[in-house]
Amino acid sequence: MNKLLQSLTLAISLFVIAGPSSAIEIKQVTSAKGIKAWLVEDHTNPIITVDIAFRGGSALDPAGKEGLANLVSATLDEGAGAIKSQAFQQKLEDLAISLSFSSRLDSFSGSLRTLKKNQTIAFNLLRLALTEPRFDAEPIARIRGQIIANIRRQSENPRRIARRTLFKKLFQDHPYGRPSNGTEDSVNVIKIADLKIFVEQRLARNNLVVSVIGDITEADLKAQLDKTFGALPAKAMPWELAEITPDATKKTIVVDKAIPQSIITFAQPGIKRDHPDFFPAYVMNYVLGGGGFESRLYEEVREKRGLAYSAYSYLAPLDHAGIIIGGAGTANARTGETVTVLRDEWAKMHKKGLNSRELKDAKTYLTGSYPLRFSSSGRIAGMMTAIQMEKLGLGYIKKRNSLIEAVTLKDVNRVAAEMLDPEKLTMVVVGKPKGVTSTP
Repeated sequence: MNKLLQSLTLAISLFVIAGPSSAIEIKQVTSAKGIKAWLVEDHTNPIITVDIAFRGGSALDPAGKEGLANLVSATLDEGAGAIKSQAFQQKLEDLAISLSFSSRLDSFSGSLRTLKKNQTIAFNLLRLALTEPRFDAEPIARIRGQIIANIRRQSENPRRIARRTLFKKLFQDHPYGRPSNGTEDSVNVIKIADLKIFVEQRLARNNLVVSVIGDITEADLKAQLDKTFGALPAKAMPWELAEITPDATKKTIVVDKAIPQSIITFAQPGIKRDHPDFFPAYVMNYVLGGGGFESRLYEEVREKRGLAYSAYSYLAPLDHAGIIIGGAGTANARTGETVTVLRDEWAKMHKKGLNSRELKDAKTYLTGSYPLRFSSSGRIAGMMTAIQMEKLGLGYIKKRNSLIEAVTLKDVNRVAAEMLDPEKLTMVVVGKPKGVTSTP
């Protein structure tokens, strides 16, 4: 890491918003061409952070070409316009500009960080990557090889095996059930023409979300928005992705693998982010398995019985489905006991819910810890993008804690009774577990 990049990294790590999250003032900026962005001005450090996302992710990869979005994300910055791959990367390095892209099931994202003095060239490099990627044969072959090597490594990783098996069971033939990074075969058949079509059809202004924080004015940002994103197509190619209710058949799947510890992953249908019961479910899950050392799963599995280093659960809302998912890892000899405890705690929460003390403690933590999420420019920009993607509104950050406080014990326990069901829970165990076998 060169000295300029070290300086930028240090400055970013030291960036802290003064005061609570409610003190953050977000402006919606609209450029002359109608491109919208959320902006938090902060002139204490000469740094600008940009976070972008396009709706529609790897779930839209064509059948047989799974991994397309991932390959595009890994190669957009491998040369653009007249600048070849090595020269493009050298410019980023020399000017301490951080530029990266990534894909998820429902989104395609990008991140840019730069010193203010280099903003013009930084925004221009982002523009070139989005609108004029080169996709030259040599860097494509190199990155493709890296991705395939990673897929091979992941094929032996027990946690990856467990998650892939779980999602295939839950979503079956739906795109959510396919490997988002692809398979060795699917990545190998992706052509350069496919990458170009992806950019032409998927990266457009109507499915773009932009968040900016740092040393930039509203007027300056408006100009940069038009220069950077104005050349994108006005509209993305229309797409449809079917809504799906995850498989709710109780099932245990054992994947035999010669490892000393069994990896357990489990899930059942949950709710999406726009569901009116999201916050009661969020509070409920904090007590069940989302609260780290304070959760019931951790207490019963780790503290009382010493079965695992951790046990957890979390809500995983997707655009077209919702699940609640969790996991644990334990010695093969104690896997059967661990699975029993996990199912028992699921059933207890379903039948009896929370008590008033648990609800109060959960609210205290969830509201009190929220400002800690705003500790760096990158995290704030990412949160602003997530809020926009979920269409939660400009004032969400200020009202979020009041939504937590409004949750009642009746709300939480009703949701626990309605949503949690051990008879709908799928367990995937990878290892040589004792006391656990696959069900038909």
